[in-house]
Amino acid sequence: MMETQHATAPSARQLVDALREIGTNQAPASLLPAVMSAAGLGIACAPYHSVLGAVLVAYRGSQICGLRLASQATEFERELAERYGVPIYRLGVLPANLARAVRRRLGGERTPIQTDLSGLTPFEQAVLAKTQEIPYGEVRPYAWIAREIGAPRAVRAVGSALANNPIPLVIPCHRVVRSDGRLGNYSLGGGEAKRTMLRAEGSDPDELEKLARDGVRYVGSDTTRIFCFPTCRHARRVTERHRVSFKSDAEAAASGYRPCRVCRPVTGLTA
Repeated sequence: MMETQHATAPSARQLVDALREIGTNQAPASLLPAVMSAAGLGIACAPYHSVLGAVLVAYRGSQICGLRLASQATEFERELAERYGVPIYRLGVLPANLARAVRRRLGGERTPIQTDLSGLTPFEQAVLAKTQEIPYGEVRPYAWIAREIGAPRAVRAVGSALANNPIPLVIPCHRVVRSDGRLGNYSLGGGEAKRTMLRAEGSDPDELEKLARDGVRYVGSDTTRIFCFPTCRHARRVTERHRVSFKSDAEAAASGYRPCRVCRPVTGLTA
């Protein structure tokens, strides 16, 4: 399900009531940006501390519309202004409800987060929606997303859509790897940042790279006769004694194994 929603401007009465609740003669400096953001007339940016360091989270009302490293603040704000055509405001603190939702999402909870992906094509939105379905601590290849959204030949287009993900971390494009199993690049800080994110979620990026070099695409269990992506929660339960490696789904099928119904390994890929 897509989480994208259109921002709805509050009524004049709601804004007046909100102002009355301030209860002071001197309005705080953050009032104008907060009101403008709530009304959909501006974009607010506030810092959040992640495992990658300080990032800026852009939001309008209750919807997150962007995220970038704090070191890229100037470029980020310029891009937001061009994309939305509204004023961009910098605040010192992310609203508690948004900070809590981001923290829970990055901690692996399936916490719903409202996002604004307006301006993206339906294909790009479909790619990002599918990316959000990848479980915490697991990875999937570009080809998996392409097949899942009904465009199996659009692997390169999937990569481009992920490279332009406006809300990395929240939309976990770090969980998508190259179809040959190698980790690939990452828009929020490069390959090393991607390794940091995967490691923080409990994946072993060194092991994933080793499997890719060895040509291993899938892992099977000789007891269940099921094969999975190596990071699938079912694959992780297979003991070394019963673990079988495959270089392609065709090899797995020829050996009498069937694909996992949970991770749904890609069909039609060869080593």
